[in-house]
Amino acid sequence: MKPRHSFVSKVLPILAFACAIFISIVAQGSPPPGRLIVQRVPNFGWNRAFHLQIDGWSVANITQGHRYDGWVPAGRHVLTVFKVPSTGYVEPTSTTVNVRPGWTYVFTAMWDSELVYLRRLQVLSPGELWQLRP
Repeated sequence: MKPRHSFVSKVLPILAFACAIFISIVAQGSPPPGRLIVQRVPNFGWNRAFHLQIDGWSVANITQGHRYDGWVPAGRHVLTVFKVPSTGYVEPTSTTVNVRPGWTYVFTAMWDSELVYLRRLQVLSPGELWQLRP
């Protein structure tokens, strides 16, 4: 009978501590993130890529056949893109997006006159995204 009592006396405090941490995280009430998708236009070029930054933080170099698909916290964010490889002067372009919790934002990277820029394609609410599910 002693081994069982010893096991319960060790596991119960650990379980209580884990529950307390979970409750404190839920009680903070942080809003869910939004989804951000950045893709390339089909005629972007096979030998060109673009670099994506969110709020000044480097996120990805997006090459042919790839895209960025990630979660960003709700709130205002600045998306910056520029071409890679950088030959000569590379001018970045920026777009501001106000991310709502649970919404999906789709941008397409376009190429024109040596500049890469983002064009907003869609903004999908959680309900619209649910209707598009397979």
